[in-house]
Amino acid sequence: MTDPATLLADINARIAHAAMIARRKADEVTLIAVSKTHPAEAIVPLIAAGQCAFGENRVQEAQAKWPMLREVHPGIELHLIGQLQSNKADEAVALFDCIHSLDRPSLVTALAKAMDKTGNRVPCFIQVNIGAEDQKGGCAIADLPSLLAEARAADLPVIGLMCVPPAHIEAAPFFALLDKLAADHGLAGRSMGMSDDFEVAVMQGATHIRVGSALFGARG
Repeated sequence: MTDPATLLADINARIAHAAMIARRKADEVTLIAVSKTHPAEAIVPLIAAGQCAFGENRVQEAQAKWPMLREVHPGIELHLIGQLQSNKADEAVALFDCIHSLDRPSLVTALAKAMDKTGNRVPCFIQVNIGAEDQKGGCAIADLPSLLAEARAADLPVIGLMCVPPAHIEAAPFFALLDKLAADHGLAGRSMGMSDDFEVAVMQGATHIRVGSALFGARG
């Protein structure tokens, strides 16, 4: 199996190439290594190779491995990329540096309370159900203006939009739509693109890409 440093260098080179084609700078794109389901011993080699932004799906899993890792490796940026239950808002605000899955009014309320309590204003992305898929999280496109207004009224630092496009069809139109929605609402961040389509996402304006299997191999 290819070593983590080589895999990371390859992903970064592909990001840079896609950015060049789009006449963007590679440093406009944050690579989030999706470490969900992977143990600390699989994460440490990527940290050693220079990766500093990681993504987790579940609060409980992140609590089990990241406090110790961050103690040994300061400077790590931790992103929550999975669905967040409102009753886990306090823990999420305490642990994560960014939340990518704000998708409903009840979560706006829970996060606002948690942030007010701690004084820690964690940047958030609103997750949009870009393909209108019943099985996926995210707010409906039609509900985005009202949810964004609620989040802003609650003083949540919304920095962008996030999406997971439908599988097995061309992702570019969905990324282009998210890019347009973010621009229309004055948001700079676009969290979009994963292992199979991150280059397309970079060419469509992604500021954060979430890459798991291309860095870690198949999930455990």
